[in-house]
Amino acid sequence: MSDAPLLAVEGLRKAYPGVVANDDVSFTVGRGEVHALLGENGAGKSTLVKMVYGLVRPDQGGMRFNEANYTPMSPHEARQTGIAMVFQHFSLFEALDVAENVALGMENPPPMRELADSIREVSETYGLPLDPAKMVGDLSAGERQRVEIIRCLLQDPKLLIMDEPTSVLTPQEVDILFETLRKLQAEGTSILYISHKLEEIRALCDGATILRLGKVVGSCDPREKTARELAEMMVGTELATPAVRAHELGEVALKIDGLSAVSPNPFGTPLKSVSLEIRQGEVLGIGGVAGNGQDELLAALSGELLTSPDAVQLHGSPVGHLGPNARRAFGLLAAPEERLGHAAAPDMSLVENAALSGWVRKKMVSRSFINWSKARDFADEIIDAFDVRTPGSGNPARALSGGNLQKFVIGREILQAPEVLVVNQPTWGVDASAAAAIRQALLDLAAGGAAVLVISQDLDELMEVASQFAALNEGKLSDPRPTHDLTIDQIGLMMGGAHGMEVAHDPA
Repeated sequence: MSDAPLLAVEGLRKAYPGVVANDDVSFTVGRGEVHALLGENGAGKSTLVKMVYGLVRPDQGGMRFNEANYTPMSPHEARQTGIAMVFQHFSLFEALDVAENVALGMENPPPMRELADSIREVSETYGLPLDPAKMVGDLSAGERQRVEIIRCLLQDPKLLIMDEPTSVLTPQEVDILFETLRKLQAEGTSILYISHKLEEIRALCDGATILRLGKVVGSCDPREKTARELAEMMVGTELATPAVRAHELGEVALKIDGLSAVSPNPFGTPLKSVSLEIRQGEVLGIGGVAGNGQDELLAALSGELLTSPDAVQLHGSPVGHLGPNARRAFGLLAAPEERLGHAAAPDMSLVENAALSGWVRKKMVSRSFINWSKARDFADEIIDAFDVRTPGSGNPARALSGGNLQKFVIGREILQAPEVLVVNQPTWGVDASAAAAIRQALLDLAAGGAAVLVISQDLDELMEVASQFAALNEGKLSDPRPTHDLTIDQIGLMMGGAHGMEVAHDPA
């Protein structure tokens, strides 16, 4: 086998109006190497892998793959060359079965019976069992990711690109995925791995390239660095650790009493007699694998999904029958998981997106007209307070990186001074520095007397910010338990459905 790297990226540059996404980027991925791309949100990681996969064409520079010049014009050409990619967002059709979804991602799929046999064989070989006849809409988030991975593995790739592959997995599912990746590596497959979970990088990767503001600022063996050292290489400064300010809890601010609701999504999860209370100054964390009722719970609390009046109570007053704007006026605000299309309108400017949810509490409307000067000031306030990297508030939401848009969405809600804030995946896809800033903002909000409900699949996050934890599984919510009394393994079991039974305590 040649000693030459499998992939060599040489001086790639890609610029968009107002921003240089990548500037003279060079790095290599060895044969059989698991190589990490690290960087803050907006550092240029996504643009870079899109150029490798043929989705974006570089303005300057070149690549070599398997010792040959490599200039992919499309993902089809990348796949033909031996490169496959598992995207952060699933690209699956819920109304089709596993085999049909896999076939849609193949260049020349075999007859369905042969494909089903291949799916069974490959999935069992790599420890990712899948039923090819099962509807994707009925699969868990972890199983859906398996579909994406198996679809790539059937192409027998030489290089597998993975973008935030563990964001929807329990700790147990992460262990299974890592076993699969190590097996692929042992067989000679190279893996280019993007993740903001730095302990995962340290456990899995042989090498790392660090990007900052589109430039390569360093490389290292992540196994020889601490997670904090990696984070500080990414941001270029010392990393702040979120701190909890001592404060007293107040009265019950939000009460949910026997909330049951049918999901508006035909493949969604109905809520089944959910009950909880959150007091002023408290942060309650709710964990669960994606697709277990998180979206439905947020919709029922935000007012997008109406319920009986008493099912949701704010300071003792029933609000279950009120819509989002009425609840916002009373101080109940929410930030959903899906950034583009739900939390923000992609083609609207940041000023317009600030007004979409802020006009009620920021008093932007007078005589039925929006005061755009107030909206612009509010957007600029969010950008400054939450370090949103953008050329200006007039830019459309879709022009921001995922992490920067997340900072904008969370900042927009926090800066409206809610009495109750419900957030789903507040730091999903956000780098370590920005995640720390968002978590600190949530803790400060609670210290100021607000009640905060954090729905997250990031267990470290819940342990860091929440004083109470409950698990959501198949639309049912466990009783809250103090986070200091739980281990990560226990929380993972609860998220997987073990909250209906006694979760063993570690011996003291």
